[in-house]
This record gives sequence, C-alpha cells and structure tokens, in this order.
Amino acid sequence: MPSNPQNILQVQNLSKSFLGVKALDNIQFDLRKGEVHALMGENGAGKSTFMKILMGLLKPDSGEIIFEGEILKSNSVHENLRKGISMIHQEILVVPELTVAQNIFLGRETNYRSWLNDKAINQKAQEILDLIGVKINAQTKIKNLSIAEKQMVEISKAISNNAKVIIMDEPTSALTDNEVTMLLKIIKDLKAKGVAIIYISHKMDEIYEITDRITVLRDGQYIATKNTNELDKNALIALMVGREINDLFPVNNSKKGERIFSVENLSTKGKFENINFEIKAGEVLGIAGLMGAGRTEIARAIFGLDKYDSGEIILKGNKVEIKSPEDAIRNGIGYVSEDRKALGFIPALSIKDNISLSSLANFSKAWFVNSSHEHEAATQLSKDLKIKSTSINQKVMTLSGGNQQKVVIGKVLLTSPTLVILDEPTRGIDIGAKFEIYKLINQLTDKGIAVIMISSELPEILGMSDRIMVLSKGKQTALLSKHEATQEKIMQYAVN
Repeated sequence: MPSNPQNILQVQNLSKSFLGVKALDNIQFDLRKGEVHALMGENGAGKSTFMKILMGLLKPDSGEIIFEGEILKSNSVHENLRKGISMIHQEILVVPELTVAQNIFLGRETNYRSWLNDKAINQKAQEILDLIGVKINAQTKIKNLSIAEKQMVEISKAISNNAKVIIMDEPTSALTDNEVTMLLKIIKDLKAKGVAIIYISHKMDEIYEITDRITVLRDGQYIATKNTNELDKNALIALMVGREINDLFPVNNSKKGERIFSVENLSTKGKFENINFEIKAGEVLGIAGLMGAGRTEIARAIFGLDKYDSGEIILKGNKVEIKSPEDAIRNGIGYVSEDRKALGFIPALSIKDNISLSSLANFSKAWFVNSSHEHEAATQLSKDLKIKSTSINQKVMTLSGGNQQKVVIGKVLLTSPTLVILDEPTRGIDIGAKFEIYKLINQLTDKGIAVIMISSELPEILGMSDRIMVLSKGKQTALLSKHEATQEKIMQYAVN
C-alpha cells in the first residue's frame, strides 16, 4: 500500500497467530487525518484482533504500525494513549462504583497537594458531556446509568484524551435512535477537527452515512479498500462473505398449525400493561418498538425472569404459572437474551458445557452426568447449527459473535421447546452470520416451533415476521399482518 502524506496511521504486512492458527495474515491498512474509515468483515474476519494490536493490547508477530511517520516500537496501551490513539470497545469498560467523571479521567486524575481534586475532575467532565450534548450529571455513579448512557460516557472518555485517532467498535449497538443521531453528529464534528476515526459496525446505513472509505477483511486477510461512494451494498456484502447474498431474508414457507401460546391482559406496573397476543405453531411473531417500549420486559415476564402483576399465560389451551425460568423450560419455553455475553453463556466454559447447561437433567441419573450422551448431543447440535470451532471443547469466549449466538440458541434448542423467544438475535453480528440465523429461524418454524422475535431493526422485523406486534411506552398499539406492515406504519404506531 503506497505511502500518503495525508496518512496519520499506516499498517504494513501485519500478522498474528494464536496456537498456530493465523488470525491476521499480512494486513495492509492506512488512515487519513479527518477521515472516517470503516473496517468491515464477518465475525471471525480478524477485526477485533487487528484493533487490539493497534491499541497495544496485543503484540503482532510481524509487520509495522506507523503513526505520524514513526514506527510504533513499544506498541503498549499507555504509550498509544499518550500518542493520541483511543478506543471505544464494544463491551463497555467502566467501573460501576465510580462516578461518570471519575471514569472519564481514570488514570489521569487531577491532584492538589497529593489529594484527588474531585472538583476539577467534575468540572472538566461536565464540560465534555455538555459539549457533545450528553445530558448526564458528571457526579452520577456509573451503576445508575443505562447501557446507552454508559456508552456515551465511553465516547466522552475517548474525546477527553484529545485523541488524534479514535477506534469505535460497534458504538451504536446499545443506543436509541436519538442517541445514534447524536453520536453521528459528534463523529462529523470530530472529523471536521481533523480527528481520524476507524469505525466498526454491522449497520449498513451508518456506514454509508458517515464513512469516507471502507476496508474489508475476510478470514484474517486483507481483501480490499474502496471509497464508500464507489461501493454499493451488494458489492460490499460480496467482498465480506466471498459470495453474493441476493435475498438476505430467506423465504419462509412453514405451515402454520394450531395456536400453542397466548397471553391475555398481561401487565406489570410501570413496565407494560394489557398485552394480548397469540402465536401458532410454525409462526414468527415479531415485536417492534422503540427502546423502553417494554419489549424485553414482556419477554422476561413470559420466561419467568421477572414477575408480572396480572394477566394470564396460556400454553396449548391451558393456563400455566411461570414463576421462574425452570418453570418456563419445563413448559417448553426457551429464551435467548438480548445480552448474550451477560446472560446467554458462561465465557470460560466450552461449547459442549454451555449447550448442555439447561438440559443436564436429561443426561443425569442419580446425580451423575452421562458424559458420553452429553457429548453426543452437543456434537450433533453444533454440527446442525454449523458452529465454527476447532472442537466442542473450545471455550465460547474465543468464538466470533455469530458463533457465540449459535451456542446460545443451541442451549435453548436442547431443551426441546415449543416456543422460542429471540430478543435481538442478530445484534452485533455480521451480515453473513445474520443470514445463517435467519435460516435457522426458518428451520425452527419448519419443525412447528413458534418463534417470538424482538428486534430494533425494522427490515429484519418485516423480512422475518408473519405478524408484527408494535409497542409504545409499555402499551400494545398495533398487531399487523406481514402484508399490511411497512416501516412507516410501524414507526407511526411505535411513537403513538
């Protein structure tokens, strides 16, 4: 890749292996001042490894990183931060018991006669928050913030470093539409000031709105760098996955059976009220609504994670009491949480151990687990779901996001459910992995399993659902058929 005087950062022939397996192979990359440069690729393409090396969290096996004309030799986090390279991680890295201000200036505190100058820290932090339009009190403890607010604090921290390069890894994955708009404005303001941004996102609309160039990685290798305005979505997808995906949402021809599940007047004070719907075998019911509309709260109540105040849950014509996840699983209800890393799996355990976690009773006798039966079932399910791994003994934390999601879904499927609730099933995973999840949903409905799918992505809701329930501020505002639903209609009902 030729040198360019506009480059603030250049990477040449960067390689990295783990246990003999190449994660990165001769990567080329350059970043210009005042540029927003998208880094695209499927989960497992090497994006995270590459960013960790740029940030100094990992050492490369070979290759060079040139920053402002000088080779980064030590490549340590502290040194890179000092030089002006910051990163906003997909997994929010905050200290819950500290305040917003203390988190923003952690490790860079202002001292006065050997004492921490909290007044100065609070003032500086509040100035940064106000500057970028974030309505948070700098003295609020992080533990009292929402996920979206924590993400905005992370962004404020990066800005406070006076960074020349900011790496943003899925920065909008937990933000509301208004917060996304705010962030994109912040990015444009930073760009105007000459700050260079590496932007990682699976949201195509964002990529085409704010980026100047796109670099694509696939299977740890550099594929191409193109100007964003020269690359349409289909061509970008083809570069990412190595093939064309002509129809992202596969056609679902599943036969609809009898009604197997319904809720009547389900209510929880302050969260949702008078929710009514039914779902048939082989059907996908989509639930749409803005953040805070009550979508996840309803799912958690149905699965027994949270108590509901009133209403009835009816399964196969019989009223059932769901007071715990154990009750739900016993009644054939499975749930895939929107936060798979916190609630979906245990990172340090293997694929096998995670998949069988909710079904150990099926492999146990007299308190002993039949390991061979457990291994056989997990192996078959891993094969059916096409989980990419070295073996079912591989730790889940080492898998890509898409494969982690398949493990979580596999854990649910092993309980033999008749109803599966999928809360944001494709959040944070790439376009190719999304297509695999969509095909998997169709396979579930083909078997007569009913699916409730909660999603913030309206194209996904429209493309996969047979019917769509819309929520607004905890109330059910519409129940639309696939044929009558449009993005405009859904949004009208969502803001009602």
